[in-house]
Amino acid sequence: MDTGTHIVMGVALAGLSTLDPVVNSDPTLFNAVLVGTIVGSHAPDFDTVLKLRNNATYIRHHRGLTHSVPAVIFWGVLIASLIHLFVPQVNFWHLYGWTAFAVIVHVFVDIFNAYGTQAYRPFTNRWIAHGFINTFDPYIFTLHLAGIVAWILGAHPGITWIIIYAVILLYYIKRYMDKKEIVNTIKEYFPGMTEVATSPTVKQNYWRVAITTETHFYVGTVENGHIEIVDEFEKVPLPNSPLIDIARKDSNISAFLSFSPVYRWEINEYDDYTEVRFIDLRYRSKTYYPFVAVVQINRENEIISSYTGWIFSEHKLQNKLYVGDNPVL
Repeated sequence: MDTGTHIVMGVALAGLSTLDPVVNSDPTLFNAVLVGTIVGSHAPDFDTVLKLRNNATYIRHHRGLTHSVPAVIFWGVLIASLIHLFVPQVNFWHLYGWTAFAVIVHVFVDIFNAYGTQAYRPFTNRWIAHGFINTFDPYIFTLHLAGIVAWILGAHPGITWIIIYAVILLYYIKRYMDKKEIVNTIKEYFPGMTEVATSPTVKQNYWRVAITTETHFYVGTVENGHIEIVDEFEKVPLPNSPLIDIARKDSNISAFLSFSPVYRWEINEYDDYTEVRFIDLRYRSKTYYPFVAVVQINRENEIISSYTGWIFSEHKLQNKLYVGDNPVL
């Protein structure tokens, strides 16, 4: 989920903690839990700082180790211990329990969007992305804001958040059924389908889909149950060639390939270099595919430039790539 939703979820979990008799009877502990759940509900995304290093590091590690099983335990212990240093008189285990619960909720809700997480590490490095809740869902966010307002106006926080989370649970079930219906419809149109990646949007009735068959990739939209295919690409495996071997060794390309399960590739020859480009098919925006990885290799088989990340125009992408001292324009 987005940062704002994670933070309001932290507030909500603090409200739920009032159902815990130990927390409810100790105002100092409640305040400590409030801090713990807000920080804990955002802590796994502290890896965003990796973006300061480079996009390849960020893409390879974001929602990876910080969302893993060991990290869930680590974040709860670390945050609760730091808070406990300032208020040593409060019950540590109740503080830790609610803080750790906030971390667990963060990781849990992240597996339902299209980006996903490596939540099952160290057991598997597979990305878990169920793809039926948008990264920012206005309904979930609005329900949390309504709960916070009701709490401020005097509603019982525990009961308020039980009701709201019961509604959200039903909403998750509804969105899951929406996705299931979409997948079943796609199966009717594409009997040879091997995989479909769904990306919900902020509009309830509008989804993006990337369909994989044994021979082709199909990119489309689903609106009000109607499927429209907007792009079709032949599914061609990466060739075994020295050029591709060199490209795979680049940090930007290897980061992209470690993350993207549905992509196409292309090789473009220029006077002084060859460009190998990988394009993720899951995130088509209007007529552009914004998540890419590009490497440029000169005639001496040296990597002279590369880039991976989200970019929304060819001009901006070319400004990220350099040959010698000059941008490739």
